[in-house]
Amino acid sequence: MASEAAVEVNAISAAAPEAEATTGAEKQPHKLERKWTFWFDNQSRPKQGAAWGTSLRKVYTFDTVEEFWCLYDQIFKPSKLTGNADFHLFKAGIEPKWEDPECASGGKWSVTSNRKANLENMWLETLMALIGEQFDEADEICGVVASVRQRQDKLALWTKMATNEAAQMGIGRKWKEIIGVNDKITYSFHDDSRRERLAKGRYNV
Repeated sequence: MASEAAVEVNAISAAAPEAEATTGAEKQPHKLERKWTFWFDNQSRPKQGAAWGTSLRKVYTFDTVEEFWCLYDQIFKPSKLTGNADFHLFKAGIEPKWEDPECASGGKWSVTSNRKANLENMWLETLMALIGEQFDEADEICGVVASVRQRQDKLALWTKMATNEAAQMGIGRKWKEIIGVNDKITYSFHDDSRRERLAKGRYNV
């Protein structure tokens, strides 16, 4: 019998084409500058001994404003997630894994939230900023991850070259402005996270 996690993944994957189909009424879709891919990861019931990333699933790649809104409205809201699950939006061709060549030398800015509504607002603002190319260092960004957890939710913005401090600081300042956060946020290197589960942040804004 299929697990609950597998059923949820299949339901999300099946819903994506239906969401896209509703955009057919638009005669002139508004093209984005690049393609983006939504991913889903349910870690609530990992198989014993399974490697990280085995539950990660590519759901849908889009390149128009209309597709984005249909997918977001019908599927990709953190409030629709069960506990211990993640939504990802990454540039097409980049997998949300440390091992991906585009991510291997990178890191991430992170912000936490104790309120689901706050996470959902920050997630949406970040999605719109990414597909709308609002970052001056847009080529340096890989994607964003929304992680829903029982105790505290997290949003992480992944970038390509962690040692490029000037670029990372510029991205961090802009992201804080976009999501309306006043508290300090921290940037960690993927290399540090590989070695230590609770890696210390390298940059702060």
